Amino acid sequence: MRWRYVLNVIGLLTLFSGLTMLAPLGVGVFFADASVIPLLVSIGITVLFGLILHLAFRRVRVEVLSPREAMAIVALGWVAIGALGALPFLLGIDLMPVDAVFEAVSGFTTTGSTILTDIESVPKGLLFWRSQIQWLGGMGIIVLSIAILPFLKLGGMQLYKAEVPSPVPDRLRPHIRDTAMVLWKVYAAFTLLQVLLLMIGGMDLFDAFCHAFTTMPTGGYSTWNASIAHFDSLYLDLVFIAFMLIAGINFSLHYLLVRGQPLAFWRDTECRFFLALVLVLTAVVAWDIHGTVYASLGEALRFAAFQVVSIVTTTGYATADYELWPGASQLILLLCMFVGASAGSTAGGMKCLRVIVALKYCYRELFLLLHPHAVSRIKLSGKPVSEDVVRSVIGFLALYVGIFAAGILLVALTGVDFTTSMAAVATTLGNVGPGFGTVGPTENFAHIPEAAKWILIWCMLLGRLEIYTVLILFVPEFYRK
Repeated sequence: MRWRYVLNVIGLLTLFSGLTMLAPLGVGVFFADASVIPLLVSIGITVLFGLILHLAFRRVRVEVLSPREAMAIVALGWVAIGALGALPFLLGIDLMPVDAVFEAVSGFTTTGSTILTDIESVPKGLLFWRSQIQWLGGMGIIVLSIAILPFLKLGGMQLYKAEVPSPVPDRLRPHIRDTAMVLWKVYAAFTLLQVLLLMIGGMDLFDAFCHAFTTMPTGGYSTWNASIAHFDSLYLDLVFIAFMLIAGINFSLHYLLVRGQPLAFWRDTECRFFLALVLVLTAVVAWDIHGTVYASLGEALRFAAFQVVSIVTTTGYATADYELWPGASQLILLLCMFVGASAGSTAGGMKCLRVIVALKYCYRELFLLLHPHAVSRIKLSGKPVSEDVVRSVIGFLALYVGIFAAGILLVALTGVDFTTSMAAVATTLGNVGPGFGTVGPTENFAHIPEAAKWILIWCMLLGRLEIYTVLILFVPEFYRK
């Protein structure tokens, strides 16, 4: 492990992260609010930290970046960016360090869980930073760096694999830098389109940008205490539903659509599974809440569709207090937190691709019990899935369940009740946002004990970086030759 080079790259990444604070600083200056000084100080500290690391180790030259070094850069880079990204909150809202880090990591990992009790009192510059970090974290700050920083082309593919949330990262172009650039262009184009549609629906420019910045990364931060329920607009609900679905589909398919291949969506097994799942669960929830919570079928469909899409894509917006819904609907939303949307999207959770592979694997095992000498291959979209990928998927799901169980125990040991412990770990590990119990859609995480917040911060990082990239740092063999 060439730690000097790892630290050099982390220094450049944090330097780049500090420069991104200039945009919210401009917002703060425009509105002449209290965020200007905290953001200026945060930029100075972050840029200085990055420069010191880079200048101290800039002479290190590496010809080939190993997978271990790539995973170390991504995992430690995200930790550094999350910690330094907390500075504006720490200095501008006078939070405890753990609360500032919680809010920043929740933003960068697109989780959307918050410790803020009165969002509307926060200066607009900090609200913009809060939304911007979700947008940066959605497609990945490492992927963005690969696209625009020439020095990262050296180990670009290794870094790309370590950060992109997919068991099999797509390579759309021969050069990984071009792939990263394509993904970010598609991502930015959809963001701007949503800004336009939100403004047509009556949002002002500031709210439109902040909400587009948190929809496309499936983050869920809002500038209002009541989240999307604040607007109470059917048109806006439909816009959010559409763009949450777009963000929950593999971005490679959006690229193929732009290239004139609209049937790519239909040919993709995972996309069909994801959209069918949304339709079925929406219908079931609407049927469950019609007559019990909402008198009209139209209202039931509106709120059911929004909450199912919001939770299954791990966005976490809310237009209703779903804890007042019947138990069956709440259970469906809880299961949605685990499933997540498509691989290669900005959503969290296990991902539909892994769920499909796991289901096919279970079916194959049952089939082989009846036909022990048969040769059976798991296929997706008509193509066989390698046994390495199958093994990786099963291992991931086992680790996911194990970390979920361990997380519940650790959080409960801090004095949190069982329902809240389970929901808090499920929603942070799945990068969803709101949960159940005392962290439901109308509550926040401010009251959670400090020790539990640190546990949940690690759950967010584990969920965003797909477990392996973070967990591998704690394996002794990782540091041996």
